[in-house]
Amino acid sequence: MGDPGEHPGREMRLLSVIAPICNEEETLPELYSRLTTALQGLEYEIVLVDDGSTDASAEILAAIAAQDQRVNVVILSRNFGHQAALTAGIDHAAGDVVVTMDGDLQDPPELIGEMVAAWREGADVVYAVRRSRSGDSRLKEWSSVRFYRAFERMSGLDLGTNSGDFRLIGGGALDALRSMHERTRFLRGMSTWVGFEQRAIEFDRDPRYAGSTKYTARRLIRLSLDAFTSFTHVPLQLATLLGFLFSILAFLAIPVAIGMKIAGQFVPGITTVLLAVLLLGGIQLITVGIIGEYLGRVYEEVKQRPLYVVREREP
Repeated sequence: MGDPGEHPGREMRLLSVIAPICNEEETLPELYSRLTTALQGLEYEIVLVDDGSTDASAEILAAIAAQDQRVNVVILSRNFGHQAALTAGIDHAAGDVVVTMDGDLQDPPELIGEMVAAWREGADVVYAVRRSRSGDSRLKEWSSVRFYRAFERMSGLDLGTNSGDFRLIGGGALDALRSMHERTRFLRGMSTWVGFEQRAIEFDRDPRYAGSTKYTARRLIRLSLDAFTSFTHVPLQLATLLGFLFSILAFLAIPVAIGMKIAGQFVPGITTVLLAVLLLGGIQLITVGIIGEYLGRVYEEVKQRPLYVVREREP
């Protein structure tokens, strides 16, 4: 880790490092050890958010907090999800600069020093870009790249291909992020949307230290849907365009059908009718589903339920 004193400029009062924890009992001692080593020379706190763990994670977190006053533990009443847990950490952080990261040690704590150095040089958001992804399948890597490219085209926001939630946010960017209260959270998109000076740092992502990933295919698909519906209404526009396209085709087919009937070349067939009905019906269901995705998120916002519920805090 580079010495933060080598980069004069901004002064940081307190750095808050935030990590959501869900069933990471095997990883927690190593996570704490590497964080405290990487953060030497900085004024910092560590905010660990237990997101409904069912193993001994909560007890281990309480023990760590009891021996180190720089560690704050937020225990949620149940599993609210990765983005909600990160939000809880940001809400309970006292620092004027925060670092969000995963708690499985795939995001190396040793990179935080380089992030702080970039912040001291003027960057408001410093995000880590994965140069390589150890332990990930080729399908996951391919789908991740496709997602980032599609998101950039549809939303106009450049997340940085292969970036994640491992990022430093400070100053006005942090204030702006804290002012955003929507329930559908896609924090890497939100921290990009606020603007300010953004800088990327590349790193090689390690495999999980222990245990298995909590981001199942279902949760990844859900996160992708949240990302698109939160930052772009292009899917709604595509649904409208599909409607216009097939309406135009239908109108063009009317004189063609009349001409073939007059020429005696019209051959009736139930198969053609069925295919047309199924095709148009499928398109209608898809467009209704897209509208439903947006409407469902409006419904969630209108209810104004809290994004998470805290059961207890340590200390």
